[in-house]
Amino acid sequence: MPSQEWTLMGKLVSQMFSKSEAEPFREPVDWKTLGLFDYPQIIKKPMDLGQIKRRIEKKEYSTLNDAAEDVRLVWKNCMQYNADASDFYKLAQSLSKKFEDKYTKLVKELNIVPPDARKAAAEPTIEEKRLFAKNLYKITKEELGKVIIDLDKASPESITKNAAEDQVEINVDDISPEAFQTAFAYVTKCIADGPSRKKKSSSGGSSKVKKARTS
Repeated sequence: MPSQEWTLMGKLVSQMFSKSEAEPFREPVDWKTLGLFDYPQIIKKPMDLGQIKRRIEKKEYSTLNDAAEDVRLVWKNCMQYNADASDFYKLAQSLSKKFEDKYTKLVKELNIVPPDARKAAAEPTIEEKRLFAKNLYKITKEELGKVIIDLDKASPESITKNAAEDQVEINVDDISPEAFQTAFAYVTKCIADGPSRKKKSSSGGSSKVKKARTS
């Protein structure tokens, strides 16, 4: 575990932790005290910035990307649990963008090669699939087009084309784990970069998106 990499990563996480607006994300959500009794059912893997700081200090992460994924999980959990227009949802979006901007610069500075795309990715949860399907309706038509093109290359079994109706369906349940993680990260970044944008709808040449099947 190269010391320079982890010194800089620890500093980045500490910077996020120290932001005044990050106060709700510093410690685990006290769902019992807050009366959020459905929280454990919706959020299967709780995460907070304080826990990430401690794990970095104890050298419990194998790679910087592992630590970054836990930071992303903090924002993702918040956006998954809270309503889209809520202050918490918007706050998580804002902090997500700030983190990604800083982390991207850090990775470039250290000349770190991205994780091997061939590495087995974890199977997405039903909650992640639902969030992904819901977020597809919030990105622009151009961004959705990129998602479709990328999925058609990386996981063609998840794309159903209907030439007669000039429509394309994304079958979320059929996306491979690796392709899903890539698409999920892209869509999340698109929303964080432009939270007020809405995906344009059109009658001709539209793309029909099929939500995840949970049954």
